[in-house]
Amino acid sequence: MNDPFPAVAEATATGEVADLFADIRSTVGVRVVNLVWRHLATMDGALPWAWTAVKPLYLQGMADTAAVRFRQKMQLPRLGSLAGDEPASVDAVLASYDHSNTINLFALAALAVWLRGEAAATGTAEPGPRLVAPDVTLPKLAVQDDVAPETWARVLRLNKFGDRSQPLILASMYRHLAHAPSFLERIEGALAPVQADGSLDRSIAANQATARAGASVLARAVVAERPRLATDIEKSVQAFVDHAIGKMVTICRSIRVARGSLP
Repeated sequence: MNDPFPAVAEATATGEVADLFADIRSTVGVRVVNLVWRHLATMDGALPWAWTAVKPLYLQGMADTAAVRFRQKMQLPRLGSLAGDEPASVDAVLASYDHSNTINLFALAALAVWLRGEAAATGTAEPGPRLVAPDVTLPKLAVQDDVAPETWARVLRLNKFGDRSQPLILASMYRHLAHAPSFLERIEGALAPVQADGSLDRSIAANQATARAGASVLARAVVAERPRLATDIEKSVQAFVDHAIGKMVTICRSIRVARGSLP
């Protein structure tokens, strides 16, 4: 599978990009930088502009407040139980992505809305307390050569759940979970039925609609000068909002509910 969105690896980042990655990790409260930011780093001037534009949404708790309200309304497909003993890394990965993807969904969707000039005509983006990020260490972000062929094949199959064929961004969560192949197998067994009966797609679509409404209000809080690469940035950010992040907020939350691992 050829990923349509090239990215700068955190390990190879230098200079301003490395500094921005560090600031993103610190501000969002995670150990890894989301793929969307690493992709923007490949575009001239896109990363510093985009991060400067949305950082206040994180710092003032606006994205967090939107995420809390969103979780109260989320529709989730019913999975079979995924409770049971797994490596500690499994729940660490799930907790980290549940935190970061949900908050990123609103900040990034608001940015895309602002770039299109489609912010809500009324409404106020409300500040609030920051959500506490899980203090966890994640396993290596696996690549194909790190795992058995059947495990990588399962990563690619799982990545198609809840998504369309194009652009199919490889969700990083599955790559982190590839180091627990037996759990990946259990995830596939739990998700396959809800993918087949359409309830996964319906839940994702409903949650995306709810997020779009919240993001359009949040976009009113974005203060920035329109960048030179506005069209390219909007296209890239919206792709992540619609695909990798947009589906994984539902999938990850559903898996955590099925594991009984929510606080």
